Amino acid sequence: MSATEIEDPNRRDFLYVATGMAAVVGAGAFAWPFIDQMRPDASTLALSTVEVDVSSLVPGSSLVVKWRGKPVVVRNRTPEEMKSGEDVKLSDLKDPLARNANLPSDAPATDANRSTPGKEAWMVMVQVCTHLGCIPLGQEGEFGGWFCPCHGSVYDTAGRIRHGPAPENMEIPVFKFISDTKILIG
Repeated sequence: MSATEIEDPNRRDFLYVATGMAAVVGAGAFAWPFIDQMRPDASTLALSTVEVDVSSLVPGSSLVVKWRGKPVVVRNRTPEEMKSGEDVKLSDLKDPLARNANLPSDAPATDANRSTPGKEAWMVMVQVCTHLGCIPLGQEGEFGGWFCPCHGSVYDTAGRIRHGPAPENMEIPVFKFISDTKILIG
């Protein structure tokens, strides 16, 4: 074919392109239900954040809210509980990491790293034993924190594992104080 000759598209080329486009549209229509079912359910999205009013919590009291299907305890610790948490040496801890979603993953498990700056009295954590997912009892056990009666894991007042089969400290979710009396979890 010389430079002056122009190749005209013919009917066969049009049929190839049209067939290819029909195949792409058909594959997309077939795959869409499978892709769409992977989106989170509307009830899950609704629970992605929860606002908690803590105005009624005096030191030494706590409440449990549901967040992402898990119990989250919000505790207003007493000065004695805070002092007890601060006095623990990191070398005495079974898990040296804070497990606080608000901090870098390698943050040490100090009492301060298990709370939030300026609000150290407040503990917000997922109240699930890290051994097998049981729900520990609050203000129980030899350290006055949480005790899992299923297998004997004992947590201190900052939710750090001290004894028992649980391998990690209880998880601290992403949270922030949006006012002096309201916490946004998630």
